[in-house]
Amino acid sequence: MTIGSRPYDVDGKVVLITGAAQGIGRELANILHTRGASVVLVDIDGEGVAAAATALGPRALPLVADVANREAMRQVITDTVDHFGCLNVVVANAGVVPRPATLRTIEGQDFDRVIDINLTGVFNTVRPALDHLVTAHGHVVVVSSCAAFAPGMAGAPYMISKAGVEQLGRALRVELAPFGATAGVAYFGIVDTAMTHTTLDGDDLGRSLDELLPWPLNRRITAAQAAQAVADGIERRAPRTIAPATGWSAYALLRGAVNVVLDTRLTRDARVHDLMRAVEARVRI
Repeated sequence: MTIGSRPYDVDGKVVLITGAAQGIGRELANILHTRGASVVLVDIDGEGVAAAATALGPRALPLVADVANREAMRQVITDTVDHFGCLNVVVANAGVVPRPATLRTIEGQDFDRVIDINLTGVFNTVRPALDHLVTAHGHVVVVSSCAAFAPGMAGAPYMISKAGVEQLGRALRVELAPFGATAGVAYFGIVDTAMTHTTLDGDDLGRSLDELLPWPLNRRITAAQAAQAVADGIERRAPRTIAPATGWSAYALLRGAVNVVLDTRLTRDARVHDLMRAVEARVRI
């Protein structure tokens, strides 16, 4: 039996989670702490991450850092190992969603911010941890998205970043295998978080984009359900975790063929045309 096929008990392990002040990251910290792990909660929100760690107790360490800051993330890994003596699991979860805009109208700094946090931030999180994870025969989870499967109309930087994260995670799994460590990619559909409420529910254009998704792709899950999927995936050393599985798992498997059809339909859909015009009109105001 190889390392990657053995169950992985998190009891007594040290797990670092970025984006841990709220949402999926905070829920995941709660679950893994309950299962016996010591957790390092990393977030740019100092008050939020301190409150999350305090609620968990002495096996929780809050650290404040911006994942886009490479040197800060190196220090996070150093502080983690200094405090707990080792590092077994890293979950690169931090991410942001841009305001709806087309690639013609988005500001360069807004595009860069998404890539810096969602993609480069994953590299900044994982890279300084890898030697420790190899020593511990540990596990990495990088959080991509089911958005990586779909065309990124009016939200291309997010889809681009998450597609890049998927490739980063796949490369890691192959590269770590000779050294007894593993990596997996987590994909979520629409998760009911504050970020979703801001970008979809609290915005007319966001709601219109959401309405274009057919069932079951528009099905929402809670942050706790997403975190549960990641936690269970860690204990299986799963190469991929998809939640909700209904709809998205089939899409993931068949996306090569589905996307050819979907892209053609979207380029001809009058509703999409109207929506793209509306996005550009609002951005240009």
